[in-house]
Amino acid sequence: MNHIIHPATEIGYVHLIVSNLDRSVRFYKEMIGFHVLNKENKKAILTADGVTPLVVLEENADAVPKPPRTTGLYHFAILVPERKNLARSLLHLLKSGYPLHGAADHLFSEAVYLADPDGNGIEIYADRPREKWEKTESGEYKGVTEPLDVNGLLAEAGNEPWSGLPEKTKIGHVHLHVANMEETYHFYVHGLGFEPVIRMNDHALFVSAGGYHHHIGLNTWAGVGAPQPPENAVGLRVFSIVLPNEEEWKKVIGQLQQIGAAIQHDEKRVVVNDPSGNQIELQTA
Repeated sequence: MNHIIHPATEIGYVHLIVSNLDRSVRFYKEMIGFHVLNKENKKAILTADGVTPLVVLEENADAVPKPPRTTGLYHFAILVPERKNLARSLLHLLKSGYPLHGAADHLFSEAVYLADPDGNGIEIYADRPREKWEKTESGEYKGVTEPLDVNGLLAEAGNEPWSGLPEKTKIGHVHLHVANMEETYHFYVHGLGFEPVIRMNDHALFVSAGGYHHHIGLNTWAGVGAPQPPENAVGLRVFSIVLPNEEEWKKVIGQLQQIGAAIQHDEKRVVVNDPSGNQIELQTA
């Protein structure tokens, strides 16, 4: 029996390749509400609380658009602590005229979707109280997409002006295009130790730690057998999974070694690629 990943495990940061750093920093500050923690050498680290890195932007002057029907980032999801925070973000985006890709009610959360200037998908969302999350007869969460009550949400915004993301904002989950669902399941469930919480036929899998609705979404919507994007494509370079302590970190590394995953390990970092080439850094809190 495989080791189940510790329930306190969370997503840490998302590192994106962009084509124009100044343009991307301006977008993430003015539209999303991040603060710049550090910016140098074609790289910027963004934060919500002034301390914790949440998004890393790295410019590649030779970057090309991510080709359609390739593996990689579908979207990364910014979790705000309260519904009113989501309402203020949505109101700010509507007032700015920035194009949205959609909005949805997933029962366990409410979400707004858009993309950055390079087309990297972004979700901003707020969770409903956990006691309201609905499950199926099999014990998995109901994975539904219903229209968002936009007027009801905006009514939560109040009169307080938008001032960016609140300090308790974090990366709630990452959603990836993958090439093969069977290999993906083996890696994320038997290797990393995440638990399956939503399965949509053979096309999508959502896994989590500690009974969350999902920390990682995985789909073959770009096509079964989809190739990896070019190395110089914009998109996801790496994202991190944060284990609560070194003991749990070592357990996950050991389990990945047991399934034959290729781990890059040095004094500072432990990085592993999933079967579709999506790169993950394993960190400790």
